[in-house]
Amino acid sequence: MEDETQETGNTAPAAEDLEAIRLQLQEEQEARAAARSSLEEKEKRIAELEASLGEARQGSEASAAELARVEEARDQAVAKYLDMARALNPTIPEGIIAGETIEEIDASVEKGKAIVEAVKEAMETEAREAKVPAGAPTRGSINLEGLSAREKIALGIQQKGGAS
Repeated sequence: MEDETQETGNTAPAAEDLEAIRLQLQEEQEARAAARSSLEEKEKRIAELEASLGEARQGSEASAAELARVEEARDQAVAKYLDMARALNPTIPEGIIAGETIEEIDASVEKGKAIVEAVKEAMETEAREAKVPAGAPTRGSINLEGLSAREKIALGIQQKGGAS
């Protein structure tokens, strides 16, 4: 009988074990299905993000090209402004008016105007200090004491514009 008890004992726990294994298998299959669903959602989201990234890159490339065009137009405008500033300020030496931006060019024009004014003032001051009277100097009387009569007559004719 001992053999029967053993067989009966082995049969009952085997059915419980099978039920537990079946439940565990079912739980694992459900977990696997949930993981597969989650993975599919993540792959879908990755595809969406990659598409968005592609669009963003295209937009970025377009923005970079637009930025390059804007920078080129700005450089041309600054160059024209520099030429105009030089043309409108002919008294300022060309090398003084310079700059990479409109603000720098304006600052160099102001600096150039200040230099020109300082030079003008210095030249005017120098000119006032070294003023020479206009015309010939006043004539003094000629000393006729040591001259002979003939020399006096020749000097008189010369002063009147005649020939000697």
